[in-house]
Amino acid sequence: MRVRRELLLVVLIGLLGSATVGAAYGLTAAIQTALMLAVVGAAATVAGRVLARRRGRIRSLRTLLLLATALAVAQLLVAAAAFAGLMFVSAHDALLLSLVAVYCGAVGAAATRPVAEDVIDDIAAVRDGLSAVAAGRRELDLPPVRGGELEELSRAAGRMAAELGAQEDARRRLVSSVSHDLRTPITSLRLLADGLREGIIASDERDAALDRMDVHVRALSRLIDDLFELSRLESGEVSWSMQQVELPLLVDETIDAMRPAAEAKGVAVRSRLAKGIAPVAADPERLQRVLFNLIQNAIRHTPADGSVTVLAESFGDRLEVEVADTGPGIADAERAAIFEPFRRGGENQPGDDGGAGLGLAISRAIVEAHGGRIWLEPGDLGTRVRFSLQAR
Repeated sequence: MRVRRELLLVVLIGLLGSATVGAAYGLTAAIQTALMLAVVGAAATVAGRVLARRRGRIRSLRTLLLLATALAVAQLLVAAAAFAGLMFVSAHDALLLSLVAVYCGAVGAAATRPVAEDVIDDIAAVRDGLSAVAAGRRELDLPPVRGGELEELSRAAGRMAAELGAQEDARRRLVSSVSHDLRTPITSLRLLADGLREGIIASDERDAALDRMDVHVRALSRLIDDLFELSRLESGEVSWSMQQVELPLLVDETIDAMRPAAEAKGVAVRSRLAKGIAPVAADPERLQRVLFNLIQNAIRHTPADGSVTVLAESFGDRLEVEVADTGPGIADAERAAIFEPFRRGGENQPGDDGGAGLGLAISRAIVEAHGGRIWLEPGDLGTRVRFSLQAR
């Protein structure tokens, strides 16, 4: 398709040139000129396309530019010879025209060489930078690249290196956090198992030791399940069961399920739902997982006699849900990264294990998969986590 467009353009330009010749020398000269220009132009266009297709074999950009210049000069030489053969110009004029064509081609190649050298140097700098990224370097110090596509390529290479560095740092933090969260329960389980095996733990304390082992096993199981869930959500390997969900019913159901844990800590949990809230298209199980995570976090960080409030309200075609607590809140330095894996905001209350720090990361992945977003609302008291969904 592209070759056809190029050939059509060559023919149109040739027709314009032949029309000019016809106006000066008549119809016969116009027809001869049109045929000659069509043949020369088509041959040059096909040769240029062949050169472009075989550029992989040429490899050197300098050689490719020289061949393109030679093709342009050759086209002029063939045209001059054709005009001389048709006796439009004398042999003397054709020779002079050929010499001028060769000279212009040589001067053009010399004049464009500095530009070509700069372009080649810029490409080499980007190539070397990408090779450094492949070798493990994550901070590129590319020289300034000027001009359109090459500048965009250089910037894209820098962004890629920075993103790879950020991902690598995130993986290191993830491995470190997972190792830390696994080490404590595994160490405790090993000590308890050794104590039971060697008879260090008295027979009347064995039931309590087994209960502690069960707690650690459940914590490990919960951590592994959360890691697996987060991995599936971030990779998109999740099948969604989208339904029309009545949010007030889902909120009330979640609060009822969490109320025993809240009452055990002396924390009041209540809802404040606006009237006329439209249903949302969502996976009810995973949307409830978000509510569970947010309410559980709020209860965990709220002292006795405190409260947790779940509110929902509509803003046009958008529905927003907020879980607010009266705990100590989250420090400003921690707020920006609170939705990252293994980030634990706020202070845990006595008797709470603090969790693995994956609840908010899982909540963010679920909300974003529904086309919404989740954030921290500013406030003077406690923590306010809010997320939005499209109303249906």
